Amino acid sequence: GIFIRSLPLAVEFTVLASLLVALTIIPFLASRVLTGHEEAEGNLLLRGLQRAIHITYRPLLHWAMAHRLKTLLGAAALFAAALALIPTIGFSLFPKAGIPQFLIRLKAPEGAGLAETDRIARQVEDVLRTSPEIDWWFTNVGHGNPFIYYNTLPEEQKPNVGEIFAQVKPALASDVRTPAILAHLRERLAPIAGAQILVREFENGPPVEAPIAVRVYGDDLETLSRLSAQVEALLRATPGTTNVNNPVSTKRTDLKVRIDRPMAAQLGIPNLEIDRAVRLALAGLNVAQYRDPGGDEFNIQLALPRGDHADLSQWRKISVQTAGGGFVPLAQVARLELDSAPAVILRRSRERCITLTAYVREGVNVHQTTQLVAASLGRMPWPAGYRHEFGGEVESRQESFGGLGTAITIATFGILAILILEFGSFRGTLIVASVIPLGVIGGLVALWLTGNTLSFTAVVGFVALNGIEIKNSILLVDFTNQLRTRGVPLREAIEQAGEVRFLPVVLTTLTALGALLPLAVQGAGLYSPLAIVIIGGLLSSLLLSRLITPVMYSLIPPPGPAAAATPPTAPARPAP
Repeated sequence: GIFIRSLPLAVEFTVLASLLVALTIIPFLASRVLTGHEEAEGNLLLRGLQRAIHITYRPLLHWAMAHRLKTLLGAAALFAAALALIPTIGFSLFPKAGIPQFLIRLKAPEGAGLAETDRIARQVEDVLRTSPEIDWWFTNVGHGNPFIYYNTLPEEQKPNVGEIFAQVKPALASDVRTPAILAHLRERLAPIAGAQILVREFENGPPVEAPIAVRVYGDDLETLSRLSAQVEALLRATPGTTNVNNPVSTKRTDLKVRIDRPMAAQLGIPNLEIDRAVRLALAGLNVAQYRDPGGDEFNIQLALPRGDHADLSQWRKISVQTAGGGFVPLAQVARLELDSAPAVILRRSRERCITLTAYVREGVNVHQTTQLVAASLGRMPWPAGYRHEFGGEVESRQESFGGLGTAITIATFGILAILILEFGSFRGTLIVASVIPLGVIGGLVALWLTGNTLSFTAVVGFVALNGIEIKNSILLVDFTNQLRTRGVPLREAIEQAGEVRFLPVVLTTLTALGALLPLAVQGAGLYSPLAIVIIGGLLSSLLLSRLITPVMYSLIPPPGPAAAATPPTAPARPAP
């Protein structure tokens, strides 16, 4: 709601303003401008359109009314075929941002220092420097960039992370060329070893950790690491995935002091004394503070002589005091061992959890790739007490579409309530609502033809399309009811209303298409799918509803005054 609030508000206030203009200003202008001597059928263009409708539409309507079952079955077959396109069209949450800037994130292994991270960052800069498509860049090592895009959170301050913010030359940037340039850049950065390097293009919508994210839950760290390794291999084997990251794939190597407890007890050396001696030699101990004349305080640290960093040669110089007051080498009562440990221990909702992430290659559908991953995870054996779930776009899509589903449900019941109040029967409401699947046909076909996915804004387009379709259907059903009230027989009222109301519907559809066409051909990643859905839906609804709505009306005619009225001998044909 927060992300797209401006769109429905703009539409609502525009429609209210147009209603006010239609009821006040337009009648006033008509009374002042129109002379009353104009042609009843309109100008030459309108007469030509009316004649074309009479020649083409009337025979089709006659055939549809004579073959009502075939007409409905044909519409149902088209609707089923359109729904069958959904797996091919695929789902996506939000499209790319379509801007020339991009982000390169570096993550060296846990324990790497600033010097190592800076060395890798300079190698990446060398690649950027030799890339003619890159305009400029700047680098941060040890922490992320400032807040540079509304849904990209800065990296935390750690010595093993770095970020490079770069831009493609504006003359080369486009929705087609920029992804190709970034794909080539990923290939050139792949040989750089020592860190995970992720080239990330900015996207619209709420923050998402990665297009594909698999969370593995369990208690035992070793079992979690083993399962995560299997999931990592599964992700790498899935066609279309790239930049697979497993945070526990590389374990941290620790130095552990193994104490010979019998020997230490025999010499009277407590474990605390051994701990203090090791810290004094390798890390240093703060023993006092110094305050300068300016009031600033500094720690006084006591440590063995060393250079910039402590090294293992200090181990031989460490001595500990025995109970008798003497000193013995620390190596006599303890030894150093290398020990592996998880690089990070993560929790989610107080459960141990490892999140593996993956991106998809350019041109690969995220939804279809996620389905392949889900099928492989379903075949994988999971021990008791261990499970997995999807994060990333799957989780964000469920949250976003879940909220949208509530809004659609409320809007649908609101529309149905208004229709029931207007027509006074469920039959009239059903006839008007039968136009909705006809617009879905055109919307899905338009997405398929243009190569767009069923994104969040495309679904919003379907919601807006329903309102426009219902408005056009109301024009037809309401006029048919008026004709029946005047005493026109059912069949004649249906055909006459269909032909008379065809021209206003065509004109309103053409005005909507003219307004939406620039947005559709612009290729804007965020709102072009919305315009494409509405355009396709209006075209299919314009062509199909003129046949389906009359057929539905003839099958379930709503009750009205015409049922009890005595028709006149020669009903007058109403003016268009």
